[in-house]
Formats: sequence, C-alpha cells, structure tokens
Amino acid sequence: MSTSDHSDAPAPASASAPASFAVDVADVELEPEDLDPAQIVSGAPVVTGKVLWESADGTQVRGIWQITPGVVTDVEANELFVVVSGRATVDVAGGATLEVGPGSACVLREGDKTVWTVHETLRKAYHISY
Repeated sequence: MSTSDHSDAPAPASASAPASFAVDVADVELEPEDLDPAQIVSGAPVVTGKVLWESADGTQVRGIWQITPGVVTDVEANELFVVVSGRATVDVAGGATLEVGPGSACVLREGDKTVWTVHETLRKAYHISY
C-alpha cells in the first residue's frame, strides 16, 4: 500500500514482520470494546478500538484506541502511545501526573496503576508489549 491508501484493513498477523501499510488514524473506524464497570470512577466513558497488527504469539500489539470523557482506573501494560486527538490527565500511582494531548508521546510501565481523567474524547495510536 502507498501512503495515500487509507484502508482500514489491518495487516495480517504473522511470525514475520507485517506488510508495510499506512492508515489515517483519525479516520479509522473503531469497534466497541468492553470496559469493566468496576474501572469507571465517574461519568459514562465508552471505549472503542482497532487492532492493526498483532504478533503470532500475542506479545506485540499495535492499534488505535479511543475513550470518551470520564474517569477510569487501569493497570497498564508496557506501552508506547501517541495522542492524535483529545486530552486527558493520567495519574500514575506513586509516580507522575501526565498531561497528554495531540502530539504527546507517552510511555507506560507494565503494572503501573493509573487513573485516567479524560477531558475530551482521546484517540491514540499505540504499541503494547506483553
């Protein structure tokens, strides 16, 4: 695919590197994802996402994720993400308070307990290592 092809089709998962591809992160159609009601602190946040690629052994995942305003808790994976749109405050238990918005690159450590206060619907592109 060329960089002008904005297909929503994910690259096939395989033991080798995925085929090269490009998507317009803002335009990718996302699918509903479950959010454990026990994670919701306030509001009525809705989570959607799309996995673009996953390694054959499931230890590497790349995709797009979105959450609407509200406050939720989470236990993080080893993740690098870049915010495409929206704004949130991520409080890391025993650590930093991260203010993230468009263009922010953020690294989360596996096992970190976080509280996400989503001020504006946040969309991010991510890479997770399990």
